[in-house]
Amino acid sequence: MVEDMFAHEEGDHKSAPSKPARAPRRNIWLTIFVGTVIFVYDVFKTVATVLGVAFMIRFFLIQPFYVSGPSMNPTFENNQYIIVDQVTYHFRAPRRGDVIVFKWPQNVAISFIKRIVGTPGETVEVKNGRVYIYNQQNPNGVLLTEKYLNGVTTPTDTRRTLGKDEYFVMGDNRHNSSDSRIWGPVARHLIVGKVWVVIYPFEDFGSVPGVSYGKGL
Repeated sequence: MVEDMFAHEEGDHKSAPSKPARAPRRNIWLTIFVGTVIFVYDVFKTVATVLGVAFMIRFFLIQPFYVSGPSMNPTFENNQYIIVDQVTYHFRAPRRGDVIVFKWPQNVAISFIKRIVGTPGETVEVKNGRVYIYNQQNPNGVLLTEKYLNGVTTPTDTRRTLGKDEYFVMGDNRHNSSDSRIWGPVARHLIVGKVWVVIYPFEDFGSVPGVSYGKGL
């Protein structure tokens, strides 16, 4: 009898089984806010990266221009769109025959497109419609053969000795070009870059071919 009573009393003191802890309720507005912030950050990061790459390309690698006027006919036509390579001249000096875009020495807000005819240290002479180059390899002068002129002669006689960072430039349309014959040479720091490709009109699309003048030139 005593054992039964103790057994019953012991059973009365047993604790009820504990309920599982309830998970904290998530704040849906906080979740939406955090998700929005992450999305905006990702978009901003992507846009900033794209703009940064575009900026680097636009101002340090290549630059678009359009040809205005007939001074480079027949090589380039009025209203053609061109791409200028701004990288090449960081690795080599501009060369004779290169078509370049540069800031006009008399007003750097204006850009011109012309062809390099004379390089630093040389003397360029325009005489009787022809161009002669005087340099170390040709101290007595050599006639410059310019096939891209299609037989057109060069008016406006002149003679100019270039400094160590100066370039003598002329348009391929020698009878209708304002160039170094009139306002002098172009300093190296004014050269924007080398004309690389014509992109418009589409039928004119293509790279600009190099020019070779032969030994000593």
